[in-house]
Amino acid sequence: MKKIFALLALSIVMCLTFGTVSRAGETLDRVKQTGVVRNVLFNDYPPFSYLDDNNQLVGFDVDVAHAVAQKLGVKLELATPGWETIVGGKWRGRWDMCICSMTPNAERIKMLDFAVPYYRSYAVLIVHKDEKNIKSAADLSNKKVGLGLGSSYENYLNKTLVIPGSTPIAFPFDHVQAIPTDEAIAFQNLALGPGKRLDAVISDRITAKARLAHMPQLRMVAELYAEPNWIAIDKGDPAWSKTLADTINALRADGTLEKISRHWFGEDITRITP
Repeated sequence: MKKIFALLALSIVMCLTFGTVSRAGETLDRVKQTGVVRNVLFNDYPPFSYLDDNNQLVGFDVDVAHAVAQKLGVKLELATPGWETIVGGKWRGRWDMCICSMTPNAERIKMLDFAVPYYRSYAVLIVHKDEKNIKSAADLSNKKVGLGLGSSYENYLNKTLVIPGSTPIAFPFDHVQAIPTDEAIAFQNLALGPGKRLDAVISDRITAKARLAHMPQLRMVAELYAEPNWIAIDKGDPAWSKTLADTINALRADGTLEKISRHWFGEDITRITP
């Protein structure tokens, strides 16, 4: 009887093992068979991804996605289903990857896998040019701070932000009122004057530089913490994660990522260091 149970247990393990192996490369198999890789991102996040005057998606993330597709030898399709749909996971084969400037955190890693980092930027603090009292994160206590919907900055202000694999983040403030909205609107509200609707805004450094170039009434006062941005994929396909990691590492080694970065930003933000 023990032998029968042992054989039965072995059969179950073998079935699970072979089942796992057969699913491990499901995404890569589909990409090869269709000749298409599908990437999700946003249409209102300049200069990473946005609609140009011809209503075409352009930006740093768009060019990186094109480079990945070219390296894989397939065509690229882009989709913009919205933030909540993307971070909710369970894509069920609708999309293959999210080259969309996403930082992993404790909530997101429950729903998505993160294949490889492809650039690093900084969260920064923006104030009105006439603001005299806010010079760093330590001055944010009891202030109203605008930030983009779905961004990790709300977790930061609530002191719950943990970025896996990164140095612990300091939270030198108390009782901050986080006000999530469209990021462009947050900048516009801050431009009305210090404390009128907002006291400050937190944004990505690169995005903030692009906006501040057209908004002289605002200024950047501090870098808050480093944000590694990774390619996200749906849960449960380690072979596809490895394929994307190998592809990004190859694009970094041959200078493609640096070239794309310098085209959009005038600097290289793609060198990832511990």
